[in-house]
Amino acid sequence: MIMNFTNKVAVVTGGARDIGKAISLRLASQGAKVVVNYYGSQASADQTLAEIQSAGGEAILFKGDMTVEADVQAMVEKTQAAFGASIDILVNVVGGLVARKTLPEMDLEFFNNVIQLNLNSTFLVTKAVLPYMPEGGSIINFSSQAAKDGGGPGASAYAASKGAVTTFTRSLAKELGPKNIRVNSLCCGVISTTFHDTFNTLEGRKNIANGTPLRREGTSSEVADVVAYLASNESSFITGVNLDVNGGLLFS
Repeated sequence: MIMNFTNKVAVVTGGARDIGKAISLRLASQGAKVVVNYYGSQASADQTLAEIQSAGGEAILFKGDMTVEADVQAMVEKTQAAFGASIDILVNVVGGLVARKTLPEMDLEFFNNVIQLNLNSTFLVTKAVLPYMPEGGSIINFSSQAAKDGGGPGASAYAASKGAVTTFTRSLAKELGPKNIRVNSLCCGVISTTFHDTFNTLEGRKNIANGTPLRREGTSSEVADVVAYLASNESSFITGVNLDVNGGLLFS
């Protein structure tokens, strides 16, 4: 299925690497004008922009911390300056585990940092973008399989924050439905990214893959395919869904 996002504007937070990069590339390849937000690697951002442009797509970069309200507002203003008033698609990819810590190892600062990264960023960006989202707009958040099964060892803060994203998604779907704005989220399992390179062992990843009905990890491009579908008119009667993308590892 080929989705057409011609004349649509998409904002992708955390859009310069791994899953975010795949989403930015996919939306741009279907005609969207993409704002690629990043905060860490300039090199990754530059490479993502170059790939979009070399394929004939249109995009801009924005460096900013999506947990900081001033940065979020500056991103929205830059989007307006570059592409006009409307933002049709928002994909909230920003998030992370930060570190694996058991409850005795955690202090309040660490717990709050994880909540801020995963939940507050989603709240801040969505709130800032919403005034510029027309009817027919689509918001795609990133929850996690951890929101449903509690995550692996030392992931309780992460799982809690992603569980909040799940509930936030459902509530917003009800709130924004009368405006014909849809809100969904993805609950990804093990996707082959630097996230799992950092926080999981190779042996652990193999064990998870072997326990998955499809017997493998997912790819960033497969996640991007699902995002493109949820952003498109082809999914116009789907909202409030927290969609499992895990190869059958967990059914909900």
